[in-house]
Amino acid sequence: MKVDAVLIDLDGVLYVGDAPVPGAVEALERLRDEGIPFRCVTNTTRHSRWSVAARLRDLGFAIPEAWCFTPAMAAVRRLGEEGVSACHLIATGDVHRDFEEAGVRLTGGEMPYVVVGDAGDRWTYGSMNRAFRLLVDGARLLALERDRYWRDADGLSLSAGPFVAALEYAAGVTAQVVGKHSPAFFRLALADLGVPAERAVMVGDDVATDIGGAQAAGLAAILVRTGKFRPDALAASPAVPDRVLGSIADLPALLERGG
Repeated sequence: MKVDAVLIDLDGVLYVGDAPVPGAVEALERLRDEGIPFRCVTNTTRHSRWSVAARLRDLGFAIPEAWCFTPAMAAVRRLGEEGVSACHLIATGDVHRDFEEAGVRLTGGEMPYVVVGDAGDRWTYGSMNRAFRLLVDGARLLALERDRYWRDADGLSLSAGPFVAALEYAAGVTAQVVGKHSPAFFRLALADLGVPAERAVMVGDDVATDIGGAQAAGLAAILVRTGKFRPDALAASPAVPDRVLGSIADLPALLERGG
């Protein structure tokens, strides 16, 4: 398979829990040695790319911060494309860092966008009402993701999707989504590499989000049998991977640099 760039999901592909997938560190080193550029892509909306890179380093991956791409970075790029330098951000963790380092103002003055991620306990009536009022006054709604829920250490927890839906309903607007599995996420990640979709491949463990999302954006897609991979999910999925590999350790042998 000839490619000019690779997008690689993190959790379930490079690592599972607190352990790297066997052969994953060596696989990325081979891609670098063979001159195949890649970006590590994740759908987290609680962590900045600095935090993502730090976690990868702790697991033994030598990945520069600039090679990590998140929905927050996709939002920053989208705002930049539209010449927007301010937004009202609702999120938790240190995701605000990606906006601030890009020169996006988060407080004071006019707010042309409301940007929503997973805000955890920061969701309150006051925070929802503030966002609602901005939207009614003409701000646009940008969703870093719109998953319904996720599995926390103590059980299932609400993600950003229900709150995005509530704001859409209350303000009569439709959110633009820039996280996986929207085509915008993959387009913006590839813009970071300067490579068109038809010359790139996505590697992931989720047949819907990673494989279906990437193919909808025009990329080839490789499913790995690690992480959340389930044979029944693959059999039932309308998305059909271009390849299925045991793990990312098998990736370098499959790929060669495009011409």
